[in-house]
Amino acid sequence: MEGTSNSFGSLLPDQFDKIASFFETHLELIGDIRELYTQRAALEREYATKLQALVRKAADKKAKMEQRIAVGPEPSKALDAGTLNSSTLNVAYDEIISSMSSTADDHSSIADSLTSQVVEVLRVVERRSDAVKQKELNFFNKLLADRDRTYTDRLKYDEGCLEVESFRQKQSRANDDKHAERAAKQAEQQRNDMLNSKNVYIISISVANQAKARFYSTDLPKLEDGLHTRLVQRLVKILLHCQQLQQGHLDSLKARVGNVEARLNAVDAPKDEALFATHNSRSFTMPLDWKFEPCQGHYDTDQMSVEPAPKVFIQNKLRRSKEKISELQSVIYSKKTEVSQAARPVTGYRADHTLGSIDDSTDAYLEAEHQLGLYQISEHVLKAEIDTITAAVGNDVGGSNPHQFKSTSFSIPATCSYCKTSIWGLSKQGKTCKACGVSVHNKCELKFPANCGHPDETPLASSSSLGRSNTAASTASRTSSRLSSNPASLSSIPSASSFVKESHSDQSSIAESHPSARVVYDFKASSEFELGVLDGEVVQVIEEDDGSGWVKVLNEHGQSGLVPATYLEEEKAAPVSMPVPARVRTNFLCKKVKFWSCRAG
Repeated sequence: MEGTSNSFGSLLPDQFDKIASFFETHLELIGDIRELYTQRAALEREYATKLQALVRKAADKKAKMEQRIAVGPEPSKALDAGTLNSSTLNVAYDEIISSMSSTADDHSSIADSLTSQVVEVLRVVERRSDAVKQKELNFFNKLLADRDRTYTDRLKYDEGCLEVESFRQKQSRANDDKHAERAAKQAEQQRNDMLNSKNVYIISISVANQAKARFYSTDLPKLEDGLHTRLVQRLVKILLHCQQLQQGHLDSLKARVGNVEARLNAVDAPKDEALFATHNSRSFTMPLDWKFEPCQGHYDTDQMSVEPAPKVFIQNKLRRSKEKISELQSVIYSKKTEVSQAARPVTGYRADHTLGSIDDSTDAYLEAEHQLGLYQISEHVLKAEIDTITAAVGNDVGGSNPHQFKSTSFSIPATCSYCKTSIWGLSKQGKTCKACGVSVHNKCELKFPANCGHPDETPLASSSSLGRSNTAASTASRTSSRLSSNPASLSSIPSASSFVKESHSDQSSIAESHPSARVVYDFKASSEFELGVLDGEVVQVIEEDDGSGWVKVLNEHGQSGLVPATYLEEEKAAPVSMPVPARVRTNFLCKKVKFWSCRAG
């Protein structure tokens, strides 16, 4: 809001922690000053009390000896009031006592003024400034979290590559196995998922670079500038007012107060900040851009895959990003207007040191500024996605009839039109197009071609699907799903995260929910594709029976495999989440350590 040549944002990039510590030191200074004036007010009040007692004692003694002062102890002539007032020494003494009495009242008054107009104001400023600092710190941490979240997509790509190699090895060992055909289909499906993960990873690289540039050039300088200046300027205004109170009370100490006032008027916050910056500056180089790193177990290039299945995925993603950015731009325009309106009262009230609407106005301005920043970050994310995908597919944006998918509960099993496996459960694991009735898993939505109204066009996954289709059951399930789905609630102003939150969850979640089942017979695995289970064990059904009599399940240890369908019975409890494999957490920590060590170097 203020343009200064010496700003923390330009002089101290990426040193928010030091600036926050500097701000905390000045908050501590405010506490020390408040304690100083608290003790000063106590001394003034104590002095007034003792002075009043002294004046009363002197007045009593003077009343007893007033006659003796004026005319002696035994006058020969009657006295009246005018006689005593005719004594100049008596009148002078009266004036001394009256002056001391008034001085005692003045000291009591200055003590009250210091308490109400300085001490309490400093207390409120200290508390509110600490709250503002905490808000700014939380916002800084949120910016870091939003930025770092884009760096984690490589883990999914690495996992996909390793899974592809694992399925290839299994396939090579399963030529004569009874599950050979199923293994081949799974290997092909896993390869497509790996390519999708690769594309998401490449997109995330572009997003991360955009987030990095904005973080260091826009968001971080905004947080660093202005906060300290406002605090120092308000502190100076309060102390100037305090000196004016003392100047009115003690005219005889005007010279001393003038010296303090001159010193206070000489306070120059930008100059102090420049001094701080001079003693804390260090060389800074913008971190290098992230680049594609091929998996050690799978050689690949940095080119986005435009094979049929991955191409449909990124075409759908491109269309969704364009829709969101169109909606987002109007929200950003209105939010900029709101920020401009909120800034005006803050600027107008800055010179006022008293309690009032400045704190509420500042809170409103900071909240609007934070929201605008988050919306603009979302805009950068969407633009990065659009540019990256457009560079790969050019003018080939896919089908012109996108589906209108809505989240749906499936009380009756339905068949996914993409992967041909079952969709079942009340936890909204799938979506249904309200126009043509097509149903898909949540994870299959972006993989399904934009062919609404053209049911004859076969989805790309049909050739490698592991499931079986049942037209009658699918139709009945879709009908039931449409009846049980809940209408989506619309918000007048969507949150900033709603525009980009799906960008980081397009792939199937590690903690994806699956229906659970209970094992009714012990089963011992006879091949690497099967999973040994015990009677009474609760497992999660990953893939339903495709007609072969086998079901793919996941146990509580994260192991998956095939078991006979007749060995399971439906579990009535709500679906539970898949456990996260330990190597995912380990790889994530290794990547984070690698990133921060590179950044520090």
